[in-house]
Amino acid sequence: MSKLVRDQFWVHIWQRDSWLDILGRYLITERDDRKNIQAIIFPRFHQLDVTRRLLSEVLEKGPGHKYLIQHSAGSGKTKSIAWTAHFLGDLHDAADQKVFDSVIVVSDRNVIDDQLREAIQEMERTKGVVATVKGRSGSKSGELADALSGDKKIVVCTIQTFPFALETVRELAATEGKSFAVIADEAHSSQTGKAAAKLKAVLTPEELEELEDGGEISSEDVLAAQMATKADDSHITYVAFTATPKAKTLEMFGRRTDPTKPASKDNLPQPFHVYSMQQAIEEEFILDVLRNYTSYKLAFRLANSGKEFDEKQVEHSEAMKSLMPWVRLHPYNISQKVQIVVEHYRGMVTPMLGGKAKAMVVTSSRVEAVRWQLAINKYITEKGYPIRTLVAFSGEVNDKESGPDPFKETSSELNPDLKGRDIREAFKGDEYQVLLVANKFQTGFDQPLLCAMYVDKRLAGIQAVQTLSRLNRCYSDRNTVKETTYVLDFVNDSQDVLNAFKTYYKTAVLEDVTDPNIVLNLRTKLDGYGFYDEPEIERVAAVEIDPNAKQKQLEAAIAPVPDRLLKQFSVAKAKLKEAEEAKNEQAAGVAKDKMNALLLFRADMATYQRVYTFLSQIFDYGNTDFEKRSIFFRYLLRLLKFGREREGVDLSQVVLTHHTLKNKGKQEMTLADEESPELAAISEVGSGMVREEKKAYLTEIIEKVNELFKGDLTDNDKLVYVNSVIMGKLLESETLAKQASNNTKKQFANSPDLQSELVNAIIDALDAHNEMSSQALGSKEIQDGLKEIFLGPANLYEKLRASP
Repeated sequence: MSKLVRDQFWVHIWQRDSWLDILGRYLITERDDRKNIQAIIFPRFHQLDVTRRLLSEVLEKGPGHKYLIQHSAGSGKTKSIAWTAHFLGDLHDAADQKVFDSVIVVSDRNVIDDQLREAIQEMERTKGVVATVKGRSGSKSGELADALSGDKKIVVCTIQTFPFALETVRELAATEGKSFAVIADEAHSSQTGKAAAKLKAVLTPEELEELEDGGEISSEDVLAAQMATKADDSHITYVAFTATPKAKTLEMFGRRTDPTKPASKDNLPQPFHVYSMQQAIEEEFILDVLRNYTSYKLAFRLANSGKEFDEKQVEHSEAMKSLMPWVRLHPYNISQKVQIVVEHYRGMVTPMLGGKAKAMVVTSSRVEAVRWQLAINKYITEKGYPIRTLVAFSGEVNDKESGPDPFKETSSELNPDLKGRDIREAFKGDEYQVLLVANKFQTGFDQPLLCAMYVDKRLAGIQAVQTLSRLNRCYSDRNTVKETTYVLDFVNDSQDVLNAFKTYYKTAVLEDVTDPNIVLNLRTKLDGYGFYDEPEIERVAAVEIDPNAKQKQLEAAIAPVPDRLLKQFSVAKAKLKEAEEAKNEQAAGVAKDKMNALLLFRADMATYQRVYTFLSQIFDYGNTDFEKRSIFFRYLLRLLKFGREREGVDLSQVVLTHHTLKNKGKQEMTLADEESPELAAISEVGSGMVREEKKAYLTEIIEKVNELFKGDLTDNDKLVYVNSVIMGKLLESETLAKQASNNTKKQFANSPDLQSELVNAIIDALDAHNEMSSQALGSKEIQDGLKEIFLGPANLYEKLRASP
């Protein structure tokens, strides 16, 4: 033990008042279901330090300030938040007056709510001082009003109920002079309704896209969205706990080195308190999840029915966006990954923790999650492995390839034995070993038995850290200790993942602060479009700020502008159609430019809203024109419903000809380097311009995709044998053609003639493809895999029914 640590230990721990404080206020007993004491919890030093420093700062400065706490994932934030809430709720000033009337804790929807409440009640030794607001017994506003105006010292609310809580708190602060503390943890949740509407003003396009696919949003983002309402928060103290603060969070909640000067590159906002990933790993409080990181490289080739040219040109970016998901969802691609995952889990993970070790598969979309689970269940059933899976995603999935009806988490095809249980609770026991997720449980999911993660999703920056950190929890019992973890990554570049972790390994640092002139530049650009005028902005803003205005007045004030712009778009769209029919390229170009200008205008308005909402929390623009435009754009965006006119990309004739997954081996992932990447502030935005779309033949685009993998594929990676040789033989079968015409696809799939005709086709192909045919004849597994492909993307059944 170093002298510094020894000195701190005696000063901060063993000093008499400190030790009595720990025994009297910090001690927590953990109990089982029968309320028997199972363990006594003492605070770790970082938990003791942050609570004491925070209380001291609040007593000195009073309510109305912001505090950013950067504590590593797995560092015990739930208990840190419980202690913080408990102490702030009890805090009295020098005149023995309570500093806060209530403390609001914004937490996760289910498990952490219960953990927080239990931990706080253990500290309080008193029942009835903690309220949880979920809106189950009536209206959320009614529950909140009762909790906040009564004798509840601490109110725990979910991310969904937080907007109502903050609205009530602000009203009580304004009308009754009450003071409140708001504590937000790193909880994540899907969002709908009023909260989602506000979130859209502060999220990036990438975050919005993920939210629309059932993704989850952090309380950090919700807090930023709610604080954007320009209310006087001088009676409200905000405390944000996060392991991975975003740049905007640092700018909004961080503390400048010199508080008397504005934020700048030489005076950057920083967290109030840090317990770093580095320190947590060195103290063996969490595991280094990059120690056993293995990456794979996917290489493939495509063909478009063997044609050299496609009759129809398509927009280049749209074709690329369609081709890659098509490859990812291809049954052969999924089947190869499933085999790697299951066999790795059996060989490397199952022996860990006395057979209790669990794994997570991270997929890119809800459709992929469904197909992955169906494929993995099929594989383990055929092999007779004692492995069971769960799949987690929000909402429902429509995927006709997998089944006629929409899929939900509770669907009998996916999680038949949940029986109303929460997935997290079901996954705790011995019943399930593998959890597949899509935009869910990648953050805030605490399961110490998790020892392996299989990643089939692009994880950029902060998302890589949040997702892989689900593995970092330590675990031990009488018989075993969790000493390592495994990551198999099918998608991401190992250096990108390493850089993401380095960003948060020590302390998150801003590269620079956001330039407030970005809003001015955006305003100038938007005014320059000429799609509105100043009186129209004034008219809408005047109605919005009038407390006696009616909804009809607002509708009448804004309606002329969207009506005019929607008509312009419709006219341009009609002219484009006429020009294309007349093959008048010049007229078509003019019409398309008009449509693209309107689309870009709408995108720039959305950007203005997001940037201004954020920057107005930090900078005083001293000009009401910015705020008036924000009001005007907010209502106009809701009414401009024209979307991007996308051309469909016909992929029906595209086939996968080659495929390989190459194990690149265990990667060197050393975190303890001197240099760490910095967080970039908001850079120049709204710089988009109307450009001519890049058109290309689909076959040309496929060829460019194929060129990416030159040298990565061999003859052994060919799938022509499946797509052409065997398919051709099966289509010649009169027996199968007759059965396809007279039976459903399900009945056809179970036909014994399909199996025998498949074997006959393999035998017929022996001369031309001796090696592949020999392998297929000798393996029931290969034959079943072939049959699955033929009934899936190869559309054998549909082609047989269509044959004369």
